[in-house]
Amino acid sequence: MKKIAQILAALVGVVVLVAGVRTCTVSSQQIEVEPLPPAEVDAGAAGKRLGDAIRYRTISHFDRSQLDRGAFLAFHRFLQRSYPAAHRALDRERVDDLTLLYIWPGRDPSLTPVALLAHQDVVPVPPETSERWTQPAFEGVIDGGFVWGRGAMDDKGNVMAILEATERLAAGGFRPARTVYLAFGHDEEVGGTGATAVAALLAERGIELDFVLDEGLAVIEGLIPGLAQPVAMIGVVEKGYLSLRLVVEQPGGHSSTPPRQTAVGILASAITRLERAPLPARLEGVPREFLTTLAPETPLRLRLVLSNLWLFEGILKRFLAGTPGTNAVIRTTTAPTMLSGSPKDNVLPNRAEGVVNFRILPGDTIASVTEYVRAAIADDRVTLEPIGHPREPSRVSSTDSESFRLVQRSIGRVFPEAVVTPNLVLGGTDARHYGEVARDVYRFSPYRFGPGDLARAHGIDERIGLEDHADAIRFYELLLQSLD
Repeated sequence: MKKIAQILAALVGVVVLVAGVRTCTVSSQQIEVEPLPPAEVDAGAAGKRLGDAIRYRTISHFDRSQLDRGAFLAFHRFLQRSYPAAHRALDRERVDDLTLLYIWPGRDPSLTPVALLAHQDVVPVPPETSERWTQPAFEGVIDGGFVWGRGAMDDKGNVMAILEATERLAAGGFRPARTVYLAFGHDEEVGGTGATAVAALLAERGIELDFVLDEGLAVIEGLIPGLAQPVAMIGVVEKGYLSLRLVVEQPGGHSSTPPRQTAVGILASAITRLERAPLPARLEGVPREFLTTLAPETPLRLRLVLSNLWLFEGILKRFLAGTPGTNAVIRTTTAPTMLSGSPKDNVLPNRAEGVVNFRILPGDTIASVTEYVRAAIADDRVTLEPIGHPREPSRVSSTDSESFRLVQRSIGRVFPEAVVTPNLVLGGTDARHYGEVARDVYRFSPYRFGPGDLARAHGIDERIGLEDHADAIRFYELLLQSLD
């Protein structure tokens, strides 16, 4: 026994030594760059133009007959009035009726072009929440150093910041080294047919893009407890999307003489089993790269964990699974969202339906998730039907390419205090439609957000800081100037 104890003690010592050495020797993956001198951006004037843009109710709808086409066309005219130098220097065309595609010819046609994306459309404001806004949702009020209104964060801020930067450069006679495409979709919030049409048009014209930069992740303050610096996350991959309709058909009848289990009961049991058997957590790929990139910048105790995932992975997965936001990073999520049964309280339904939405982690597929669901339910009375527009997880873009370094350097110069990392995008963006025409696809919005700000997008009191908007303009201006 004594010898076994000595061996165990020696093994523990080796583990402690290895973990300690890795913790102390892990090296930073940040790029050293000179902070960008403050540019003469008139934050007040730019903020006013963003406020004016918010007043155009460019709301997208799944039912296209509800779309206010006139609001979009009026917004287009507003952009032409607001950015005359940009509209003289760039060619403009409308694609899929309301999506805007701008082409800024480069000085060197041998260089592969790039594309900057954003979207014009916004989500509706539910009538029952309109009175809870600090400022009216569609008036673009400037108050307290912020521009308030629907679309400020998602995504008119990016549309306007890109055009502000383009206007400043074009007015000074600048022309980019390589051709730049600006694509502003009109229906990103409801599927992105505009983005699909632009990508198809580029493919038809034989155009391959070096990289695409779209909205997605941002500069988040207070993301990691104990980490003083904000974290600037570049999305290099998007989760996939699948909604399955669960259908149970049983004899109906009067509720006074129910069978032992009704269609509703069978459906409820199936959904309960799904919720109790989530898909397995996995700490691999991009989420793992995010943590290892972050590790050298964190306080010692956290660095010990993040530098030694071989040792602490199990503990870390359990911790991450504890909150919805971090749980979504490590697994394909399961979210029951819709239910229907009888139209009357005393009638047994012949058919009960439920919809369960899955956001698919890279490494899983539509087919594998569907089979997992079938096995977890284990009831042949429940049939599965995919609905909507399922999509596989996107291809992972390179973090070793010069285009990634270009975005990273630009972030470092405008946000010198931030730690730059790759990460996974949980939602969907227009960028996913460009995978076949771009070598790399990145998703980053150059705005600072605190933890409490993230709920504002699609929620109540959406807003952007005036100085944050000025920094976004500086970012796009620097990026355009660096494309050689």
